[in-house]
Amino acid sequence: MASRVFFGCAAALLALGCGSDGGGDPASGGSGATAGGGGNGATSGGGGSGAGTSGAGGSGAGTNTGGGAGSIHNPLANPDSGPPAGNPNGNCSLPIPNEALPEDVSASNNVIGDGTPTSCTSAAVVAAVAKGGIITFNCGPDPIVIKMEQTAKIVNDTGPKIVIDGGGKVVLSGDGKRRILYMNTCDKAQKWTTSSCDDQDHPQLSIQNITFSDGNAKAEEDGGGAIFSRGGRIKIINSRFFNNVCHDVGPDVGGAAVRVFDQHQDKPVYVVNSTFGGASGGYGNSCSNGGGISSIGVSWTIMNSLFSHNQAVGNGANPAKAGTPGGGSGGAIYNEGNKMTLSLCGVLIENNQVNAHGSAIFFVTNNHTGNIVINDSVIKNNTGGSWYAQPGISMHDDTKIEINNSTLEN
Repeated sequence: MASRVFFGCAAALLALGCGSDGGGDPASGGSGATAGGGGNGATSGGGGSGAGTSGAGGSGAGTNTGGGAGSIHNPLANPDSGPPAGNPNGNCSLPIPNEALPEDVSASNNVIGDGTPTSCTSAAVVAAVAKGGIITFNCGPDPIVIKMEQTAKIVNDTGPKIVIDGGGKVVLSGDGKRRILYMNTCDKAQKWTTSSCDDQDHPQLSIQNITFSDGNAKAEEDGGGAIFSRGGRIKIINSRFFNNVCHDVGPDVGGAAVRVFDQHQDKPVYVVNSTFGGASGGYGNSCSNGGGISSIGVSWTIMNSLFSHNQAVGNGANPAKAGTPGGGSGGAIYNEGNKMTLSLCGVLIENNQVNAHGSAIFFVTNNHTGNIVINDSVIKNNTGGSWYAQPGISMHDDTKIEINNSTLEN
């Protein structure tokens, strides 16, 4: 039976060829009890989106979208093809924090292309990303798909700020063969720059006005079909993620589109006006866990964004049940760790699917100190799995959750 909850105060992409627990506590230290559908939702005093004011920034013309205190330009609000970036009906009533705004790229010091499509190659992207700085594209007037022949890797001493801005015209494609973008402050091959690689303030990576499609991390250990990011900071604005994949099974692997670890001072990952999946017909992302995004020990603030048609296709949950390979949790979002906050505002999560837990959201705070804040959002029509404390949300029954002006339905 559907539960409606109101608390408080809302075609192929270009030539791309765009193309899924039973029992026990899914994480150690949990209660393992099955909460009743709907739940009553404890009010959390902490978390939520940060304060701030919005303003101009980023690149390209487009619809102004945003919430609360203002709006930002979104050149992918009405794209030539594929679902738009962001929740078309997103109306977050909270201000967009200053640090979640697009970066100004008017003084770009690293331009890919000479104005022609043929100049925008995989090799050019790999070289530009390794060089760092403010990266933009000059590939001509029309949208372009760049098929990556090699994963682009951030070099950790090329910041501190690194911006990749597609101007609303660029698709970076893994061609179904490889991960697209990699950042890891603890990878010696990408240079160690501090003695605390798991808690350093750089690189500060901004992904904006761009599409990542057909990334494949099945050959990698940790997931992140389109993007793997460990250390420093990452934010994602006005971006789209289509048909990215990682391992089909496994209790710990996750993040068909994006996998994140170790944000500096446990600050949140910001996701604004972005889409993960967005339509049927091959746009959805798929991994063992976290059909959209996945993280361990990371907080997220997600605003005016869309997660739909993503799948967590593993089976057996985490820890894996006997005789199973494990996984299958978090159709849209997989969030595991200790003290962390998942904050949603103006977000639509629908038509995602799991085999184990959390058809929309899997949120397990192992020491029971984390919390969820949901404002002006809709979670509906997500299917599969068990162990639900709220419609579409698997979490311990003592997890603090604050729900305002939002609809949650099975």
